[in-house]
Amino acid sequence: MITLTKNGRVLELTFNRPPANAYTLEFMQTLAQKLDEIDAEQEASVVLLTSTSDKFFCAGADIKAFAQNTTEQNHQLVGQARANTAQMEASDKLFIACISGHILGGGLELAMACDLRFAAHGGYLWGLPEIKLGLIPGNGGSQRLARLVGMSKALELLVTGDTFSTQEAFEFGLVNRLMNVDELLPQAREYAQRVAKGPALALAATKQAVRGGVQMSLENGLALEKKLCDTLYDTEDAAEGFNAFIEKRDAIFTGH
Repeated sequence: MITLTKNGRVLELTFNRPPANAYTLEFMQTLAQKLDEIDAEQEASVVLLTSTSDKFFCAGADIKAFAQNTTEQNHQLVGQARANTAQMEASDKLFIACISGHILGGGLELAMACDLRFAAHGGYLWGLPEIKLGLIPGNGGSQRLARLVGMSKALELLVTGDTFSTQEAFEFGLVNRLMNVDELLPQAREYAQRVAKGPALALAATKQAVRGGVQMSLENGLALEKKLCDTLYDTEDAAEGFNAFIEKRDAIFTGH
């Protein structure tokens, strides 16, 4: 259903629930277990979120199961999904979604909780169609979409629930990098390995500064940046970075 593999300082979290990676409570509970394993991992600092399916990244909640559940069961499912996305955002690891198939509803919400989104060219669809079910996104979709593409564009997309193309997702600002499908994973892995060679403490601080600061006033954001920056001066990685620069060599960071 969900596998977690490691390649040096990079982890790959892969969805494998045919045919569409539509999620159930069990799926979300399994994801929660994998996220705990990721947070406990000491060496790795970057996580790639991928899918084994050529057609789907994730179709969101399993609608058939959702319709058969009790209201209490659905609250439990959505509650777990919310906890998972919050954990991804709070993690000191950098999460990158690698997308090459349909990404809808809760699937898009998972990708928006990642820090970056790399996507492949293709005819697959994006969207948050919850309004067509008489609902609204329940796992952060309205809030994260507005922060990524702006309030006006988010409203335009949310009130119809209509799907949009990968090229449009790129133009809206949802996608950081757009590439050919055969280049997606190789380039994402290369990027992840390059970032993971960097200083893990500074990477975590960068993520915290940007994610936390963007929700604050400029004054408070600058204070957060100062606080995080001050914690790095006496680290072994900072000393290594300065010495490597002076000695004109590549730095070897250890995450300390």
